[in-house]
Amino acid sequence: MKPLEMLLKNAARSQKKIVLSEGSDPRVVQAAIDAREQGIARIILIGPQKDILDQYAAFDAKPDDGVELHDPAISPLSDELVQAYFELRKHKGISMDVAVREARKSQVFAALLVKTGHADGTVGGAVATTAEIVRTAIQVIGPQPGSKLISSFFLMLFCQTHHVKKGAHIFADSGLVVDPSAEEMAQIALDSAASFSTLTGECPRVAMLSFSTRQSAQHEKVSKVVEATKIAKMVDPELLIDGELQFDAAFVPDVAASKAGDSPLAGDANVFVFPNLESGNIGYKIAQRIGGAVAIGPVLQGLEKPANDLSRGCSSEDILHMIAVTAAQAGT
Repeated sequence: MKPLEMLLKNAARSQKKIVLSEGSDPRVVQAAIDAREQGIARIILIGPQKDILDQYAAFDAKPDDGVELHDPAISPLSDELVQAYFELRKHKGISMDVAVREARKSQVFAALLVKTGHADGTVGGAVATTAEIVRTAIQVIGPQPGSKLISSFFLMLFCQTHHVKKGAHIFADSGLVVDPSAEEMAQIALDSAASFSTLTGECPRVAMLSFSTRQSAQHEKVSKVVEATKIAKMVDPELLIDGELQFDAAFVPDVAASKAGDSPLAGDANVFVFPNLESGNIGYKIAQRIGGAVAIGPVLQGLEKPANDLSRGCSSEDILHMIAVTAAQAGT
């Protein structure tokens, strides 16, 4: 089974309830229609009901029983969610008037639905900025207990006939943490390994990437990757991880045998942790635009419950894929 088909099938099995915070956007409505037709998830759409229904009519469709519509200004849940927001943020000195105003913002309302258990995860960013989506997720949903870092990854699916290796891979962090310390890079590796296992059911094999393999170059940036690898191994001695490695030594068995013959990955990594956001972002875009990989993300990790971002240039298909990823995250 192709990795994308597997992802959609796993999401359909869980039947989680996913909130789409930009419910009057035509791409979002199309994704909601497709998600219901394929049975991937139950859906909540946030926005003015008339606008959402007009979009459905444009697609010659109507919301089915698995779709809820909520306008934050008039939703029967509004009072509950305003109070929840006030309790979450009162330590910051906000007034109830501010709580009312903030809780009625679509992305905040969506996150509050997840926080209060009315939904299992949320997806936004087709209209809102990444900064808005991430800030709201951190403030409302919050980090996992004990988590000190919210990071992101792209789920890269290699499914084309020209791909030498087919399957799912993770590129992290390609969307959020600009210049992680050794400790933060180690945490990104640990969280990405857990995310890979959750989304694919396969064993993660983590490569800590650098421009050097086995200290073929001496530089403080190489030392950071070496230290990050040591930290991750100490936290989880059972994790299959190696670094520092150049990408080819992590991905190509023949190169691994030449450059890092003792690597436990043997050129077969499936989780790639980049040393900074610059390299991670460039790397996933090259794989997507030149290599033809399907790139789903940025997917957030380290939150108590799933909340994910979209590119403002996303298609309805991109949104559908993110719904499936969010449902899979919520299934753990």
